[in-house]
Amino acid sequence: MSAQDYLEALRAGRKEYRNRINKGMYPYLPVLDEILSQVEIVKEVNLGLVQIPLKLVVGTSTRGRTNAFAGNFMPLLEIGSEFAAKWAVLCDSQKEEGIHDPIIAYEYMNRYYVVEGNKRVSVLKYYDAVEIPAIVTRKVPKRTDETENKIYYEFMDFNKVSGVNNLWFSKEGSFPALIRLLGYSAEHEWTDDERKDFASAYLAFSTAYGNKGGKKLPITTGDAFLAYLKIYGYSVVKDQRPAQMMPGIEKIWKEFLVLCNDAEPVELKMDPVSDTEKKNVLSYLIPTGAKRLKVAFVYDKSPSTSDWNYGHELGRKHLEDSFPNQIQTTAYNEVRADENTVDVLESIIQDGHDIVFTTSSQLLPASLKMAVEHPEVKILNCSLNSTHQYIRTYYARMFEGKFLAGVIAGALTENNRIGYIADYPIYGMIANINAFALGAKFVNPRSEVYLEWSTRRDHDPYKIFWDKQVSYVSNQDMITPLNESRQYGLYHIDNDVITNLVMPVWDWGCFYEKLIRSVISGSWKKEDDTEGYRALNYWWGMSAGVIDIICSQNVPAPTKQMVELLKQLIIKGDFSPFDGEVVAQDGTVMSRSGTRMKPEEIVKMDWLVDNVIGSIPKIEELTDQAKPVVDIQGVASSKKDEACES
Repeated sequence: MSAQDYLEALRAGRKEYRNRINKGMYPYLPVLDEILSQVEIVKEVNLGLVQIPLKLVVGTSTRGRTNAFAGNFMPLLEIGSEFAAKWAVLCDSQKEEGIHDPIIAYEYMNRYYVVEGNKRVSVLKYYDAVEIPAIVTRKVPKRTDETENKIYYEFMDFNKVSGVNNLWFSKEGSFPALIRLLGYSAEHEWTDDERKDFASAYLAFSTAYGNKGGKKLPITTGDAFLAYLKIYGYSVVKDQRPAQMMPGIEKIWKEFLVLCNDAEPVELKMDPVSDTEKKNVLSYLIPTGAKRLKVAFVYDKSPSTSDWNYGHELGRKHLEDSFPNQIQTTAYNEVRADENTVDVLESIIQDGHDIVFTTSSQLLPASLKMAVEHPEVKILNCSLNSTHQYIRTYYARMFEGKFLAGVIAGALTENNRIGYIADYPIYGMIANINAFALGAKFVNPRSEVYLEWSTRRDHDPYKIFWDKQVSYVSNQDMITPLNESRQYGLYHIDNDVITNLVMPVWDWGCFYEKLIRSVISGSWKKEDDTEGYRALNYWWGMSAGVIDIICSQNVPAPTKQMVELLKQLIIKGDFSPFDGEVVAQDGTVMSRSGTRMKPEEIVKMDWLVDNVIGSIPKIEELTDQAKPVVDIQGVASSKKDEACES
């Protein structure tokens, strides 16, 4: 019987050999010695006896027995060979009592290469076994800037605390994101029960995802699992079986297709539909006597205490004034991002709202889940660089206004030192900082921008500014009704006397008016049909009238004239703050002379320009209030630590 098994394995091996030859591929097992001939290994780590996934055992350590196996570990030597006889004996052992003796293997980049036990691996792969015991030594490569290398360093940190080795991602930051979604800290060492719960959940997902055909997609199962967790949450997922997961997988299938997109997964809509397309569309889309559209605005805080939500509340009131007979709006305050958020949004939807704006990135996960569950409702979240197909996001190009404010600061500073207070290190914020610094440098090449963060733990920006003799400061963009502080926009401090100079303006009223027109004019469905599997982010700026600046009488007239000229060039598209050469703090040229940075590059900035003095904080440096925001929307540099090399 074992001889027959060997014949079947031999056929599988020869078939694989021919297939690889026909595709121009190497037909035998990969050899680790050859792979590492061009790699610098910095250390070896003894991992001891571990269970390793057979699917990750991919090759041999040396060339010795390479030609005995095809690339799938099935045999290639003739039936009468000594090799075949030994293979058949192992086959009998597997049938009678199972193969329990551990192999010896090296692990490199989360792949295993056999030192001793090739035939045991072959037999167990023939029987579709899942794991094999192994005594493993890890070969750690030198840290590089290559994406796969960075992912591997993240994997080593993850593997060290979890013991999980059957998971892989294709994007940097995914392992830390997974740990956060599970509710653990990066240093938390998993208990046996936690490992079992995770293994059960991941196996259930892998089974359902595979049955749906997910293994054919050009992403890892880990990528898909992470997307599933982001929508449904680990507390729900860990108790699900494959049959329970299948409906959810089917509902969010487009999420997986977005991940497959080799091109940019986010489609940035830089301007509203043109004037010729939008002529008072509400007048003919909503006939007289028809039910008014119900539009909900969901705030995580009260507009009276939050300058961010106050701006959106002004936008909501503008919307009511613009369409008094066609739209009914409702504001929901203090909708915190917690376990009850989904229930609150469900209640809002059940109240008959047609469009829901959630104005905080912290509300994105719950908004996304509701968008999946209620495709009949248009749900939009105010955030940037979201890669989710089922929900639209929107933001404004505030970096254009910040550039002009920087021009004014650079023109007025007397000692070339300017302060900038940022809040959250999230998408869009870094572009604001860099644009401000470039604006200052545009008129004053010697200017330096001292960057501080209001959300940095145990930090006093004003003490630092005082010590550095910084008197011109850019701070939050606006104030709330209950806040009498004059520390907003760009201002000058002289012996505690604040003189306001310029305020960048988010005109959310204009934004919502144009966005509503865009949504209900039919472009929503049209974009679904034409954009393919890409997430849609509305990112409008001065050209749409949603960003502006207001200069006070304290700004000299010639400076105002120069700023107005630059503003008109930005509106016409003839000039961008990121035109020409842009150099990072470390001297890297990020954009060359004669070029313009792409919007996608501006959105994803995780570096600072060379005249900024300061850094982007890591997440553990921030206040507890800031961490949830950065968890969801933080730029890469603020999310990751330097990984351990063990």
